[in-house]
Amino acid sequence: MARRKDIDGSAGVPTFYGKELRYQRESAGLTLQQLVEGSFYGPSHLSEIERGERRMPAELAEHVDKVLKTDGFFQRRCEDVRKARRTGHAEYFERVLEAEKYAASIEEWSPTVIPGLLQTEPYTRAVVQAAHPLASDAEVDERVNASMARACLFEGDRKTPEYWAILHESLLRHPILPLEAAAVQLDRISALTRSHRIVPQILPWNCGPHPLMPSTVMIMTFPDAPPLVYTEAQYSGDTIDDPALVQKYRKAYDWLRAAALPPKASLAMVEEAAEDYRNGKQPR
Repeated sequence: MARRKDIDGSAGVPTFYGKELRYQRESAGLTLQQLVEGSFYGPSHLSEIERGERRMPAELAEHVDKVLKTDGFFQRRCEDVRKARRTGHAEYFERVLEAEKYAASIEEWSPTVIPGLLQTEPYTRAVVQAAHPLASDAEVDERVNASMARACLFEGDRKTPEYWAILHESLLRHPILPLEAAAVQLDRISALTRSHRIVPQILPWNCGPHPLMPSTVMIMTFPDAPPLVYTEAQYSGDTIDDPALVQKYRKAYDWLRAAALPPKASLAMVEEAAEDYRNGKQPR
């Protein structure tokens, strides 16, 4: 039998919350399955909350407080955990932060910036400073560190989502970084592709009108839940779960994918641009 992993409650608010939840559950003599009985959630979801890996939904917290007779403690502390988990990220991005960790697939279209999951630290810093020119160094560092933590999705031996990114060709031709740093950013995309972590496609600059021109799109599917779509503007974002709208976005993404270059040709274009930057040249 595998030894149960201990929870370090000092690591942060989510793990402190989770450790207290486990303590109260075990003090009541309940298994994970027994505690979630009568709710809409499974024992694995509750286990991930106990380990500080997942947020506690308000309705589940209410159920837990009722079963454990904890006088509303877990429901009152829900918001504290949610705020701690999204440190460095906007509130409207909270649902995506959790969803992408459990996604079976992620399909992303980014016409103006390289997607956050693929960014290097200098690229992220340049984007954050451009969006928040009056932010203090500490505020910028917090946002950059939070973004870099997301990129760990593709690191290690854990199973990662099937990730597909369609990028506009202008992202290769008009760098926002010095040439050497621009090469390193494109090298990251190349390395993730060659390690079979992602599939990139480049949309040529002269492809003409195409679907999804006005917006960024992130489509996520899950093994045990309906798909989600996330769209974002400069200072706002929207998560969409309406089945009819999700289907429209998925169809539009399929049309966009058909207009883009094949993955092999796209990778060649990325690596050629990186080599040009390394040699101090502007890609053609």
